[in-house]
Amino acid sequence: MRITVLLFTLLLAFSAHANPAGQGDDMDHFLAEKGLLGKIGQMGQNVGSKASELVVTAMGALGVPYRRGGNNYETGFDCSGFVRTMYEQTLGLMLPRRAEQQAAATQKIDRSELQPGDLVFFNTMRRAFSHVGIYVGDNKFIHSPKPGAEVRVEDMRISYWSRRFDGARRVPDQSALAQTE
Repeated sequence: MRITVLLFTLLLAFSAHANPAGQGDDMDHFLAEKGLLGKIGQMGQNVGSKASELVVTAMGALGVPYRRGGNNYETGFDCSGFVRTMYEQTLGLMLPRRAEQQAAATQKIDRSELQPGDLVFFNTMRRAFSHVGIYVGDNKFIHSPKPGAEVRVEDMRISYWSRRFDGARRVPDQSALAQTE
């Protein structure tokens, strides 16, 4: 119940911050239309509090613009900067900077084992592990996709992402990460 209240509070805060001109109804409509309101509530009930906190933090970045080399809310994120920032802010874990380094520093898992908070990797630039996002549940992930776009949630089952899926990884504790850098 505490997680559900936290998720709802953060969602309201994000809506108010992102839409100061009173356009909260548009954000609520968008989230409901995409099925995110229900998904956030389900995730809060089904996963551990740390993974829930990570997903909530990541959802708070919805709409932040893509920026190559970016790693903050003010100027924007690229894919690996987004993942790195979310893990550092939420869990205090420092991941490597680049997507392929993040793949190398994390534990390989089968797609069927994916849980919210795990990393999903894609080949988007004709090289393995060239793109990364955070799995949020129900075959969806959140990421900072490309120039001209914003942090968003997408379905891994759509053709584009399905064809480019490179694998899933689970982030180990900090001591294991320190050994890989």
